Amino acid sequence: MDEKDAHEALRAKGRADMVEIFGAAFMARRDSTTTPFNAPLRALSEEFAYATLWARPGLGRRERSLMTLAMLCALNRPHEIRMHVPAALQNGVTVAEIAEALTQAAAYCGLPAAIDALAVAEQVLADLGRLPAAGPAATPAPAGEGR
Repeated sequence: MDEKDAHEALRAKGRADMVEIFGAAFMARRDSTTTPFNAPLRALSEEFAYATLWARPGLGRRERSLMTLAMLCALNRPHEIRMHVPAALQNGVTVAEIAEALTQAAAYCGLPAAIDALAVAEQVLADLGRLPAAGPAATPAPAGEGR
């Protein structure tokens, strides 16, 4: 197998994995916006991130999705968070686990980053019909109450 064939094989594997992670509709939208300008970077992400990293043994897709959301929070990447929230659901992460991961990130990434990430995730989840309608904010019971 020559270098070109090796890249094509990795790219095909990465694209197949991306369909499983993100869904066919996502890939169709992505492909429809691929241009000569962005194609090399997209091919690299298919080969490296998805054919190689997401396919490694040791962690399942569910765990990788949670880690990815937390890292995207730390990096303040709302566009990527929008993309990875539905993927996390597809990979078996619950809405409560997404909220908990982004809340946990506040201690390590800072409150502003966690607040922004949670707001993006909340909007995506609402758009997907995965959140109840907004109402009065839930507030924790004062210490000693509600037991």
